[in-house]
Amino acid sequence: MRILLAENIHSVAKEKLIEEGFKVDLLTHAPSEDEYNQILQNYDVLGIRSKSDINERILQNNQHLLAIGAFCIGTNQIDLTCANNFGIPVFNAPHSNTRSVAELVMAEMIALSRQLGDRNTLAHQGEWVKSAEGSREVRGKTLGIVGYGHIGSQVSILAEAFGMKVIFYDIVKKLPLGNARATTHLHELLKEADFISLHVPETPETMNMISSAELTTMKKGSYVINASRGTVIVIEDLVNALKSNHIAGCALDVFPQEPASNKEKFKSPLQGLKNVILTPHIGGSTEEAQYAIGLEVAESFRKFIRYGTTAGAVNFPNVDLGAKDKVTRIMNVHRNEPGVLGELNGFISEAKANIQGQYLSTDQKIGYLVTDLELDWATTTAEQLAAKFESSKRNIKTRIVF
Repeated sequence: MRILLAENIHSVAKEKLIEEGFKVDLLTHAPSEDEYNQILQNYDVLGIRSKSDINERILQNNQHLLAIGAFCIGTNQIDLTCANNFGIPVFNAPHSNTRSVAELVMAEMIALSRQLGDRNTLAHQGEWVKSAEGSREVRGKTLGIVGYGHIGSQVSILAEAFGMKVIFYDIVKKLPLGNARATTHLHELLKEADFISLHVPETPETMNMISSAELTTMKKGSYVINASRGTVIVIEDLVNALKSNHIAGCALDVFPQEPASNKEKFKSPLQGLKNVILTPHIGGSTEEAQYAIGLEVAESFRKFIRYGTTAGAVNFPNVDLGAKDKVTRIMNVHRNEPGVLGELNGFISEAKANIQGQYLSTDQKIGYLVTDLELDWATTTAEQLAAKFESSKRNIKTRIVF
């Protein structure tokens, strides 16, 4: 089993996977489409971060891949639908950098309310500007969190510890933590909050969700923080809101277009504006977070390769299994059509194999079947039976797990 880890993924992932007996290679950069197509033929599993673009063309040319891991939270850099069609589960790390992002948001909130960015720049330039004008405590202020998931809820807890009132908006009903309160509509939250912190995925619904209409709805003198996805805010509208002094400041860690590497120049219309903090997508870039992410995704790889477990896959039917003695385990991905299970079990019956356990999970397009077999009295080998599975017209991918 050969695994490629691109984009300078933390070395702990390589160490953990090598301990399992897998062959692992590391790349420090994000390969281009042509480079991926040249090298992926030699690998079974791919690990990336956020800079790679694993599009339909790459997946079409590398349908043999067993799994892909995003060593980050976001998976919009991978064509999830196409990966699903080719029977490739995609794993990510939704929990490991939660604290790091939440701490950055809190730091930015305080920095904005005290104008630390501008004061720091002036001091470096030799100017001594000591004034309380425009500087405020965060205690007693209202934080509006848009997206109350892993990170949003963690920010909520930290903000309350600072004495803030917390309200949140989410399209899915969520249990409030502490004294946080849910709002019914986004605009209700925008009208009430002194700080807006965005924690949403990149979807068609969240694209440009904060535009001039939303910024105008916000309280005069309020602040915007975005550590989620760069496409959530219409940057030109934010620039206008800042220049008109309706918005008192903003902190952005993500942008609609970001440099592909540290060697490229970064440009934004927000550069040079008063009380604006711009950071290079470092929300999850702490040593602790990268270590934890490396462990989390490597463990997902291990469980999938060893047991066929797809728990946590973002684009794939979930089956959560462990080891089982004295059986042969075969996994099969197939088009979700009537009669497939009967056909596959017919092959098993013909082989006189005994089913010790069978687990099926489906989505709209594919089915994922994991079968534990006793082959002591079977008339065929596991390899021959797997070949029968592969002969099905509905077969997408078949693998003998153990």
